[in-house]
Amino acid sequence: MLRREFITLMVALAAVPSTARADQQGLTLGDQTTPFDDTTVINLARALAADAYQPRPQVHEGWRNLTYDQYRQIWFDARNALWESTETPQRVDVFPAGLYFPQAVALNVVAGGTARPIAFDMGVFDTTDQFPDLQLDNMGYSGLRLRAELEKPGIFQEYAVFQGASYFRGIGTGETYGLSARGLALKTGDPMGEEFPDFTAFWLETPEADSDTIVLHALLDSPSCAGAFRFRITHGAVLEMKVRAQIFAREEIRHLGIAPLTSMFLFDDTMRQRFSDFRPAVHDSDGLLIHNGAGEVIWRPLSNPTSLQISAFGDADPRGFGLMQRKRAYSDFNDLEALYHNRPAVWITPGEGWGRGAVTLVEIPADLEIYDNIVAYWRPADPLPAGSEHQMSYTLHWGADPTAATADVPVKVLNTAMGGRPEGGQIIVIDFADSADVPQDLSEVEIVLRGNAGSVTPGILQRNPDTNGPRLAFTFKPDGATLAEFRAQLRMNGEPLSEVWLYRWTAV
Repeated sequence: MLRREFITLMVALAAVPSTARADQQGLTLGDQTTPFDDTTVINLARALAADAYQPRPQVHEGWRNLTYDQYRQIWFDARNALWESTETPQRVDVFPAGLYFPQAVALNVVAGGTARPIAFDMGVFDTTDQFPDLQLDNMGYSGLRLRAELEKPGIFQEYAVFQGASYFRGIGTGETYGLSARGLALKTGDPMGEEFPDFTAFWLETPEADSDTIVLHALLDSPSCAGAFRFRITHGAVLEMKVRAQIFAREEIRHLGIAPLTSMFLFDDTMRQRFSDFRPAVHDSDGLLIHNGAGEVIWRPLSNPTSLQISAFGDADPRGFGLMQRKRAYSDFNDLEALYHNRPAVWITPGEGWGRGAVTLVEIPADLEIYDNIVAYWRPADPLPAGSEHQMSYTLHWGADPTAATADVPVKVLNTAMGGRPEGGQIIVIDFADSADVPQDLSEVEIVLRGNAGSVTPGILQRNPDTNGPRLAFTFKPDGATLAEFRAQLRMNGEPLSEVWLYRWTAV
């Protein structure tokens, strides 16, 4: 039973209503047991890809038609968490299906080489008295949340969520959720539309009593492919997720996105004039950072363009990339509710050589902060042939400055600002961080500055008294151009002193 019949059984078992007593607390495990090891999900994905794709059934229409406010009227009772009142150092909560999550996922617990399904039980949730009475046939859970003792003994705080398609999110201790990651991105930005693979089943390995790590397996399915994912998740000030994945192509995949990240960027100091808002900036991430195979460190500030933009940074065997949030002061955003200054950055480090390809950045126009309009991922140069297999591994670090865990980054870019000059053109200002590597006499620093359209002044380097770091300012005149690409870097004795700053300017 290694083909679709097994998956159908797992989903069916997960949807069986619990027979637990009304006074019994906790998620209920089914009686059905199956052997489980590191090859189980791989074998399931391989067998799944050998069959034609079949969409999963949806939950009852009443659940799918819930309003946002109604969906918020049901929540998980933490007293019913998996492993509650045990020595196991993790807790697992579940979410109901419905609204944005019309399909249930199969959840399983692994212990001693055996997997058991988690049965659906409406009793693990609390609701308000306004919540509608809905049918429970074919109902199930839509995802899971991980909690552990992060700051105080006996207080279990959340640090990761897996819910919706192949999306998942994480935070370092004390942070606020922001950008998301995905298992896979397919055909992002393509004219024919994007394909969103689903995690259809999860297996949670029971952690050791003194462990800060949990292992989660996930089965992925999509019209183009199936896949097996293994997440080794370690919580902390910087959350670490070690990912191992194997993809099985049903058809040729010409646009494959590996280690995709999804974020929101509405505006900052480069486009403040487009938004009437009391806040100086609104974004979950402010830049794409790339450490390419040649050893160059590139900083590309994010933008909210007026038309779709796709940028490809060609490379071979990248050392890492990620979406960063470098503004860390409350005053950078002045937002008491969203707390954008507390959102994590994510840094991705490949586990092996990824060959030729491109770090790809997709920037989508947005007029509200509720939309995730930024996508970044690695796109291999060669298509994945139908019937082939593709293995990969990488590590995601989630935190305020996760690159410190794996990469030696030169003097960082802190901020980019832009505005018009009375005499015409745009003044562009780049603030770099303070560093012991920056000489007191800034005249010793070489400025490398280029633009491919219009005219660019040589640039002036001064010390910013607020940051104590160098500030590079120059004037750009479009001279009729509607698009221009810039490249700037500080150098000492012919060697890189700062990151490479890349920017794409477009006429509004």
